[in-house]
Amino acid sequence: MQVGDRVHYVSHGSPVLDDGTQKYPSVCRAAFVTAVVDETQPRCLSLAVLNPTGMFFNEHVFEGATASEPGTWHSAGHP
Repeated sequence: MQVGDRVHYVSHGSPVLDDGTQKYPSVCRAAFVTAVVDETQPRCLSLAVLNPTGMFFNEHVFEGATASEPGTWHSAGHP
């Protein structure tokens, strides 16, 4: 990965409620790479994440083991 690449960020969603549901579930969001944290370990990135209500910046985001792991990124080529 390099600066400017497009990836998907998986949001954390809201806390799990007593009944096991979430008010806001974890979902994929579009993101752009703003920095590769360590050139020797290009799987840890800083991202600009695009949300319907705004944008946020997240540093030290690791690639997820799956495309649905909250708080991680994955290639934009994944569903």
